[in-house]
Amino acid sequence: MDVTQVVAGNARRIREQKKLTLDAAAAATGVSRSMLAQIEKGEVNPTISVLWKMANGYKVSFTSLMEPRTGAVCVVRQAEITPLTEEDGRYQNYPVFPFDEQTLFETYRIVIRSGGALSAQPHLRGAVEYITVFAGAVEITVDGESFSLDRGDSIRFRADVPHAYRCTGEADAELSMLIYYSKA
Repeated sequence: MDVTQVVAGNARRIREQKKLTLDAAAAATGVSRSMLAQIEKGEVNPTISVLWKMANGYKVSFTSLMEPRTGAVCVVRQAEITPLTEEDGRYQNYPVFPFDEQTLFETYRIVIRSGGALSAQPHLRGAVEYITVFAGAVEITVDGESFSLDRGDSIRFRADVPHAYRCTGEADAELSMLIYYSKA
């Protein structure tokens, strides 16, 4: 799957459905008009931070920008997913299942290399994250309070506040992340 082209089509479709010009979209998202145009043309692969700004500005889920709709049964092979990366590849986000209007959630596989971190934008109001650590050790900071988690640990938190993830061990951290969006 070519994430850049999927994002391009989804970004344009969502902007047009909301009847926003590129200038209005830039004002709503905090992403420059020229960057939005390049994204919609498939000329750039946006960072995770840029995608979150767009999702929050458009008031849509993160995965609605990057995942095509699928049928009733969907098998996702890791080899077929192009990860979104930050920090020169030290933070990798593998979008597994996109947001679904029926279930109100989306899921990701996250790999954070040793020393890698990401500060996330607050999500839509009422959003809640559920994270389970499958390998390594991480520190999750939620609205200024930090929590250390090791393999097998899980955390749930309001994701409509500033939050961050950081690998604290020598080994890569591997996480499962589910983001639930409230109907409110």
